[in-house]
Amino acid sequence: MNKKFFGESGQASRMLLVLAIVVFVAGIIVFIILRAAQKPPAPSLPVEEVPKAVYQVTLGDIKFTFQDAVDMGNILKGAKSRNPQYQKDLTSTERFIAVTIGAQNQGKENVPERVWDLKNIIDSEGREFVPMDAYIVGSWLPDPNLCQDLLKPAFTPIPCAKVYEVSKLSKNLKIQVTAQEKSGTGYSSAPNSLMTGLIDLIVTPQ
Repeated sequence: MNKKFFGESGQASRMLLVLAIVVFVAGIIVFIILRAAQKPPAPSLPVEEVPKAVYQVTLGDIKFTFQDAVDMGNILKGAKSRNPQYQKDLTSTERFIAVTIGAQNQGKENVPERVWDLKNIIDSEGREFVPMDAYIVGSWLPDPNLCQDLLKPAFTPIPCAKVYEVSKLSKNLKIQVTAQEKSGTGYSSAPNSLMTGLIDLIVTPQ
């Protein structure tokens, strides 16, 4: 009687052990299946830093500061020029942009004439647009226009304005400013001594 009882008890223990192993293995299988079904984490992308806009540049003793940029559309209207009675409209297939940059002497001596200037407008694709001839667009420029003028130390910035014909597709416009490098008591006129900088433009409609 006792042998039979212990035999049945041992058989039940073995069955419980086998059942526990089966449940454990099944749990592992279910865990593996669920883990495989989960979507892999998305790869982390590098954070692209947006370059900060630059609205002022200092070249030697000369500080250039953005003042204004106006999209004048595809027609420079003679009626809005300084000579409305005589000036005819000037048209373009693209757009005219008038840019004004201030120049200030931060040094201790006068900066002579023709040492500094505004050059081309450059867009995000590297396309360059040259300033229009002052003889053609002079009626829409301020008078006097002080580009390349003498700069006295610590005086209020003087404005230089130019008009450009720019593609309608061009975005993120910058303007190139230049200054000759100071050499001893004067300024070098050698091409390789020309300092350049870029200023971002905030273009507003007329």
